[in-house]
Amino acid sequence: MASDKIRPKLVFADAEGNIYDHPELDMLVRRGDQLGLPRPDELMPMPPESELFLLPGRSALGLDPESGEVEELEDLAVAAFVSPGHTLSATTAYKSRAGAPTLPLFAYGAVGFANDRFYVCAKRVDQDPRQIFTGVQPKRITAGARSLMNRFPKNRLISHLAGCALTSCCPAARNLALGRFEAPLPTSRSCNARCVGCLSLQEEGSGFPSTQNRIAFKPTPEEVCQVMLAHSERADRPILSFGQGCEGEPLTEAALLAEATKLYRSRGGKGTVNVNTNGSLPDVVASLAEAGFNSMRVSMVSARAPLYAAYTRPQGYTFEDVARTVELAKGAGLFVSLNFLYHPGVSDTEEELAALGDLIERTRTDFVQMRNLNLDPELYASIVAGSGLGFGASMGLANFMKRLRKRCPWLKYGYFNPYLGEGDD
Repeated sequence: MASDKIRPKLVFADAEGNIYDHPELDMLVRRGDQLGLPRPDELMPMPPESELFLLPGRSALGLDPESGEVEELEDLAVAAFVSPGHTLSATTAYKSRAGAPTLPLFAYGAVGFANDRFYVCAKRVDQDPRQIFTGVQPKRITAGARSLMNRFPKNRLISHLAGCALTSCCPAARNLALGRFEAPLPTSRSCNARCVGCLSLQEEGSGFPSTQNRIAFKPTPEEVCQVMLAHSERADRPILSFGQGCEGEPLTEAALLAEATKLYRSRGGKGTVNVNTNGSLPDVVASLAEAGFNSMRVSMVSARAPLYAAYTRPQGYTFEDVARTVELAKGAGLFVSLNFLYHPGVSDTEEELAALGDLIERTRTDFVQMRNLNLDPELYASIVAGSGLGFGASMGLANFMKRLRKRCPWLKYGYFNPYLGEGDD
């Protein structure tokens, strides 16, 4: 719960990984290229299943409340990776030292300490417990994955996803093993974008590894359908989603997606069939709708074409193709979400609000998933600068969401793909 009486202290770490709160210096945050104090309405206790990270090669920064000066410590900066369902409203403040390595693909939230607990700058945007595993015994996940493999011993996709659940601890694959919520359906080995923060494929010399291994084979429609049916038999509110972190762009395998979904629907498959996509291929939308899809989530880091292109690095398509895909999906009767990769001080500016509002108003998008951009903040700052747009004044996450909804009052927010009911519409 936010409070205007909380003034957290700086959190820092020594080289051995011990984390401390500073007795005098106040917590600082970063929004874009600006340092400042956390806004009272954005502070919340750090939620369960969040993690704290030490930032190598980066000095912690705090504010001296007496002098008003920013002070740099010899100790390391600390950041919070806040649990799913929460969107960060500020990133941690630090100063990089010479030779500091590029940070891995996570989001680096501002964190402070007060009243014997950690506080973060974030907002809970989705109450769904879809990726909360507190109280779930690991043996249940293991047993569920092995049961699926025993039932379908020749299904390569199930074997792949079992590995995702047991080795990579992928939340979506773990939920498949548990027979609950949303099941992942990776299919594509290739992609028509070169996103800087790609989770499954990084070019040599990028400075950081991909966090997941990309699928190495193309499943058959029957293999995909078996996963869909097995999950829908067990889950109360089944969501079946193509487009996962362990694959490329699913629309490049549109024919496979359509055939698998036709099989699923012909065998009585109910629930939500969704595709998470970059929205690059508008010409395939009609075939997916005809096959029985009822949901599409289109990812973007920005609705401003120069920044979108600088981060996504599309190969053979443009941002207008993405907008056209959204428009066609809505016209075909699909529920359409935007997976908006939010970064404080870049996403919550007047310029981005205007561009995103224009897109949503034009296409009548239903839903915006307020996801965090998982990328080194300084690397993203260089991408923003390279796009030619620069930074703007940050209005804050809460104000950004409020104003966007005021312009588009039908719009809903969340973090996960929503369940659309038992029907196909």
